Amino acid sequence: QVQLVESGGGLVQAGGSLRLSCVASQRTTTLFAMGWFRQAPGKEREFVAAISWSGANTPYADSLKGRFTISRDYGKNTVYLQMNSLKPEDTAVYYCSAGPVYRNDYLPRMASYDYWGQGTQVTVSS
Repeated sequence: QVQLVESGGGLVQAGGSLRLSCVASQRTTTLFAMGWFRQAPGKEREFVAAISWSGANTPYADSLKGRFTISRDYGKNTVYLQMNSLKPEDTAVYYCSAGPVYRNDYLPRMASYDYWGQGTQVTVSS
């Protein structure tokens, strides 16, 4: 059973930055795609970004391109989400996910991922 633990959330002013981290409990996740999703109060969970098992493909939600960057460190079993120029509408719980996703068009789909973290709260004040 793979466990994912997110960290790095918090309260930040609009225009600020945060870097989220997600550590996986098993090295088998180096063969998995990793993704970030978020859920704002009263809204459905939505795709933020993903990174393929090879690191070669990194799709983003269209509205976030240019502000968020996903990366991974295979040696540390960790995936990161660097968030810059944060806006109040970025306020949400951010979830890390992992799964054996080998089609690039499946990377943004929640159903593609088998494992999920507990989430970390990001609050952006105006």
